[in-house]
Amino acid sequence: MSGPDMTPITVLVGSILPTSQGLPLVCILDKTPGNLARTCFWFELTSPDLTWEPQSTPPVDSNKGVCPRSHLFLRLHFALTSQCGPLRRAEDLLQEPCQQLAWCSPQLLTMAWGLPSSTSLVCFCQKLNRVKQLEESTTETSLQRCLATLDLTLLGVGATVGSGLYVLTGTMAKEMTGPAVLVSFSIAAMASLLAALCYVEFGARVPRTGSAYLFTYVSLGELWAFLIGWNELLGYLIGGASVARASSSYLDAIFSHRIRNFTMAHLGIWQVPFLAQYPDFLAAGVILLASTFVSCGARVSSWLNHVLLAINLLVILFIIILGFVLARPHNWSADEGGFAPFGFSGIMAGAATCFYAFLGFGVIAASSEEAQNPKRAVPMAIIITLGLVAVAYILVSTVLTLIVPWHSLDPDSALADAFYQRGYSWAAFIVAAGAICAMNTVLLSDIFTLPRIVYSMASDGLFFQVFAHVHPRTKVPIVGILVLGVLMAFLALLLDLQTLVQFWSITVLLTFTFVGTSIIVLRFDNSPPASSLGPAIPVGTEQASAPEPGQLRPALRPYLGFLGGCRPGAAVAWALGVLVSSAITLDCVLVFGTSALHLPPWGHTLLLLLSSVVFLLSLLVLWAHQQQHREDAFQVPMVPLTPALSILLNVFLMLQMNYLTWLRLSIWLLIGLMVYFGYGIWHSKENQREMLGLTAVRGGLEEMAQALQPLSQALAQEPGHTEQHASA
Repeated sequence: MSGPDMTPITVLVGSILPTSQGLPLVCILDKTPGNLARTCFWFELTSPDLTWEPQSTPPVDSNKGVCPRSHLFLRLHFALTSQCGPLRRAEDLLQEPCQQLAWCSPQLLTMAWGLPSSTSLVCFCQKLNRVKQLEESTTETSLQRCLATLDLTLLGVGATVGSGLYVLTGTMAKEMTGPAVLVSFSIAAMASLLAALCYVEFGARVPRTGSAYLFTYVSLGELWAFLIGWNELLGYLIGGASVARASSSYLDAIFSHRIRNFTMAHLGIWQVPFLAQYPDFLAAGVILLASTFVSCGARVSSWLNHVLLAINLLVILFIIILGFVLARPHNWSADEGGFAPFGFSGIMAGAATCFYAFLGFGVIAASSEEAQNPKRAVPMAIIITLGLVAVAYILVSTVLTLIVPWHSLDPDSALADAFYQRGYSWAAFIVAAGAICAMNTVLLSDIFTLPRIVYSMASDGLFFQVFAHVHPRTKVPIVGILVLGVLMAFLALLLDLQTLVQFWSITVLLTFTFVGTSIIVLRFDNSPPASSLGPAIPVGTEQASAPEPGQLRPALRPYLGFLGGCRPGAAVAWALGVLVSSAITLDCVLVFGTSALHLPPWGHTLLLLLSSVVFLLSLLVLWAHQQQHREDAFQVPMVPLTPALSILLNVFLMLQMNYLTWLRLSIWLLIGLMVYFGYGIWHSKENQREMLGLTAVRGGLEEMAQALQPLSQALAQEPGHTEQHASA
């Protein structure tokens, strides 16, 4: 009886009250999202054989939210002994009256007799992959909605233009790319654009705090969402701490490094791996001061961000104009090493390293719950932010290597030192002032965003509940701001964070990869997360009878009939898995094919062709299925091609990282898994929702059993029924 229109169900066995034969009732629950304990089929277990017979409709109290979908009260004759096997598939027990039932999910089978261990494992895996149901209104929040489109845009720009522009450009130009640093920034900007489009669609459809964490939760599942939130936690901590150290270096340089010299003279020089040469008290103090401003409320931190960002933008404009005036095209000639002295590999390594410099639009998505009109403001702010930032990075990196030769740059303060080498020391002080303002805006944005992501995780029960506390007056997650601010200050005080810059980038790339995957899942899912946007309709159709998302397009069914036999979403799920696997394989062949893998030329070409063909075929299979379409919200164009290219490029850049970065990532993920399985999975709000639904069903079963007792007694006295028991 399986078919394309069947809905997943759950079987619950409960010995609540004795029926006419002293045996329990069976409740089959409709598992459609939002319908738990709302649509039920009731069965009385009475006899050892497996036959069934329809009976009259049981009395139902509609106020209890329990109503049978079909007007049949089925009596299953089922043996219940201590040696009873697992419940059989619903299609084996039910006939034509219940064609919409799929199979008996073990999610609520914990009350059944003879439960096998394999079923328990399936139930556990379902917990890991359960998605967040946004049934409540997306406009209700305990946070204060006070941010307009301009506020979000400036917040995103301020979170992006910081150490990446004033510090990273010089380091990359001298050690990785040469003048081709502008190409690296262009590649990173293109990869960021693909990811930003995915953020825009999610930000418009799910305007809640949580950013990539929430996007993953409503599409891929709970475990993946926790790992993404866990990665973002470390990424923002590392980012904020490194920006604070860079800011303190610029401040110290203005005072001729007196703070550093005083600290080293009294505390000595540390020679411990992963620790800084000296404790940076100035960086820790800057973080604590910024945390104080952020704890005063979104409006206060937004105002301070505007002031610092205005100064920063004026300085960037000054750098670009004066830089082109002082430009020397000879610095790109072969006499100075050429345009790309480190070759293509250096350009790609630079693109992977500078990728974190475009992380700022995630701040906008994480702040959407405090936006006045998130459905319009979030997409607009993300697009404007990415455009402005990409232009700024490319122009500044261009003039930097045109002012002085790339090999003479000071990697710690390249822009200021470039003007100093040309005799414009006064311009160097202006650049230093702009750098300090820029890096403090990034720091403010990091401290502003990180507690809100942790707040979202704590509100969902996946992280410690204390981080969900919101101050009643300032309407900010005050505990998260204070605790994470102190932790960030501790990292900036003691650690040498230069070795963790790549780790910062790989967490960003991993996050973008999951967001791209989530877009594909969401677009082909026939039960999207609830929101206030209204119902979705399949692309290109307006008829109520049109195929649902995840089903094969009607025009392609004569040619792809073998895919039409799959249940809705099955072919899409397999195609998505193959797509991600082939993307990883293709990138591994491109990066390691002739080096680490030592493949012969014919083997390298064969693997390259096979993985490319499989990647394209999986794209075609996805394209052949219906998608969701919303007229009132932005959607990523050319799905599944756009998110697939984002996944492909992100994985390619991740593979440019060294093995130590991957080792650190693995260790951090392992710690995260310990936190999730030790706390998150048991305190999850979705887990509590399931338990509340089970409690509600038990109460309904008690009342139902009481109402069915007279009917069961009458049925038990029927002659045919008695003879049937005797023959059994």
